[in-house]
Amino acid sequence: MRLSFWIVIAFLLTAKSWSQSDTLSVKMKDTIVAAKAIVPKTWNTDPLSPAKAAFYSAILPGLGQAYNKSYWKIPIVYLAIGIPTYLYFKNDNELQRYRTAYKQRLDGRTDDEFYQGRTDGNPRLSTDALRRAQDLYQRNKEMAMLFAIGFYALNIIEANVDAHLKQFNVDENLAIEPFMQQDIYRVSYVGLSFTYNF
Repeated sequence: MRLSFWIVIAFLLTAKSWSQSDTLSVKMKDTIVAAKAIVPKTWNTDPLSPAKAAFYSAILPGLGQAYNKSYWKIPIVYLAIGIPTYLYFKNDNELQRYRTAYKQRLDGRTDDEFYQGRTDGNPRLSTDALRRAQDLYQRNKEMAMLFAIGFYALNIIEANVDAHLKQFNVDENLAIEPFMQQDIYRVSYVGLSFTYNF
């Protein structure tokens, strides 16, 4: 009982202190402050900029990224195109190796590289295994070519989109931010908050 009495007294005293006015407030002089002149930001509004970036990337991969001043993307472009190109040539060499041995087998010769080193006269790989290896390396070679062409096209598209986004006005008045909210039943909701200040 005694504790509840003191809690009620504490609430009443704080309510009283909130309602009092501030007697030590500082009076401001009546002055007019000139606002800074609003200088518009200069944006790259060249309408041909995305087309130039795409054209440069089509001529030489990575050149469009250099035109957009996104220099950190150039090694990624060369890795993305270079690795499938390397795999294309590697699989082509293996394909030619197995194809040569397969043709020699069909001619009835036993001097291909898969016979060498065997004393029992049986090859390390049968003729059917050579045919399956050719199919495998042919498929891998074609897939590597598709990936190289796809990354080349992606390089051109990325340069074009990056040049378009360089022209986009990123203003502080416009914001999209992620948010997370819990309701009274502790169910979480995740979404995006769109804010535009006038």
